[in-house]
Amino acid sequence: MEEQIYDRKYANFVMILLAMIIVAVMYVEGMLTPSLPSIAEGFHITVDQVSLVLSTYLITGVALSPIVGKLADIYGKKKMMSIVMLIYASAVAVTGFSPNFTFMVASRAVQGIGLTIMPLGMSLIREEFPKDMVPKAQALISGMFGAGFAISLPLGSLISDKFGWRWTYHSAIPFIFLLAVLTIVKVHESKYRRPDVKVDYIGALALGTPLALVVLALSEGSSWGWTSPLFLGMMIVGLFLFAPMFLYESHYHKNGGEAIFDMKLLSERNVLISNITLTVAGFGMYLSMQALSYKFETPAPFGFGLSILGTGLSMVAFAGGMIAFAIVTGKVISRIGIKPLAIVGSLITGLGFLLLATSPGYVMTLAFEFIIGSGMSIMNASLINLLVLSVEPQHMGLATSMNSTFRYLGSSIGAPVAGALLSAFVVQSFVHSSTGTVSFLFPDKTAYFYAFLLGAISFFAAIFMIIFAKEVLGRGKAARLKKSKEEVIPMVE
Repeated sequence: MEEQIYDRKYANFVMILLAMIIVAVMYVEGMLTPSLPSIAEGFHITVDQVSLVLSTYLITGVALSPIVGKLADIYGKKKMMSIVMLIYASAVAVTGFSPNFTFMVASRAVQGIGLTIMPLGMSLIREEFPKDMVPKAQALISGMFGAGFAISLPLGSLISDKFGWRWTYHSAIPFIFLLAVLTIVKVHESKYRRPDVKVDYIGALALGTPLALVVLALSEGSSWGWTSPLFLGMMIVGLFLFAPMFLYESHYHKNGGEAIFDMKLLSERNVLISNITLTVAGFGMYLSMQALSYKFETPAPFGFGLSILGTGLSMVAFAGGMIAFAIVTGKVISRIGIKPLAIVGSLITGLGFLLLATSPGYVMTLAFEFIIGSGMSIMNASLINLLVLSVEPQHMGLATSMNSTFRYLGSSIGAPVAGALLSAFVVQSFVHSSTGTVSFLFPDKTAYFYAFLLGAISFFAAIFMIIFAKEVLGRGKAARLKKSKEEVIPMVE
């Protein structure tokens, strides 16, 4: 087969554009976690209720990722990415003006479509690079999450600390709209299309409904009471509804449809392992990082008593680890292989969270943060390569969106579980003043211990699953990839 040429200049432009989009999204999202206590105070809500700011965003992403991915396969990835960017930009524009918490949660739900940007971007990269160059490109894009955090945490936290969290949204509006315009004008449309497939809208609704019920119950548990009929009833109904969802998906697949949980793709070992592993990792990551942000801001002696800006600056250590080891991973992954690096990354992350569970001082907490960011960078870059190098290009939109569904499924549950833990284990503190005595409830050491321990356990569990993956890189495989002319991906015209 004749070798086809790809456009390196255009491919690099796509990479830079995606990197800028990730930084912009991280600027908005990066300041939210350290701002959660301030948002809770401003809207007069509880610690577990404010987790809805994160979880509703994730629920929408879970439900929309497979739909957007399938639509991208049908109509083109550029077209869907342009639409997603415009919707996301519009949602960002109104969120900063939220008059109440309900409005903010609703606008955050719409904003959740932004979670589909990453899988669409990964699919575009897969089409713009020959297969032997994909690992480095994917590692670089994964590392941009770290760069996004490194920029967004101090800058977003500074703006939030000085002018309020709303101004972080306001300041992001022109940049996100500009990136949307660049996507529409400059990005080429996908070569690979599948116009004959149908979108599983019912499956997406069947997945989003029980997930929303479970997350809402966990977020309101402390207010309703953990043994109240409302909490127990909503949890039971939510969990029960997962059963008919899987039955419907199985029936849909047997009748020739491509379900959200595409059974044919999931029957491939590497696809199944990468999806389940990232679900578990997403759960542990969101749970632990939300707990860490509260520990930074909780007054001493229960926490470190930092401001929003101080918290944002403190979490830059995590971003630093991600950036540094994204570069390293991109350079060595083709030689060492995916499985060894994925296992090492999971082990490092798990150990980092385990060390955080020992209630270290501030300086050591920053050091352990760096360790966690390093491990996460290695693991993420390895697992996304395990997925994209195991799937044919024409199925890439579905595969990456399904992967996002699994990843955000774990994350959407991790956020409210963190809120539940921080509300369940509290200590009371009294502040005396001339006007009287005021009592406050703060998460205690037990809450943080369990949060970080669960984070560690989730990444140790990931190691066990990665062991069963089939290696797709390494010295011999990388050499064969370079010789294979059939694997070169053409330029998108």
